[in-house]
Amino acid sequence: MATDIIIHDEKDNVGVVVINKITPKQDCACWIMENDKTIQIQSVDEIQLGHKIAMVDLNEGDTILKYGHDIGKVVKSIKKGEHVHVHNVKTKKW
Repeated sequence: MATDIIIHDEKDNVGVVVINKITPKQDCACWIMENDKTIQIQSVDEIQLGHKIAMVDLNEGDTILKYGHDIGKVVKSIKKGEHVHVHNVKTKKW
């Protein structure tokens, strides 16, 4: 089975789309690099190559973890399978 989404670290709460795009309600194969594990998720939104998908429900104020690191905070609640981008996540630097 082809990989649609890569998750770098087991504790990441977002994955990165590695195909041209995923479509709403698409069943996606996710590969967790850290432990070579495969999981599944169904997308809610269309998400383009290189963009992030929420692997769990995220609430306003939650920390986004990618590559095992804090990359920002949720500014608008995000449901599992939704697009994670500048409309719902901001950096904590400013």
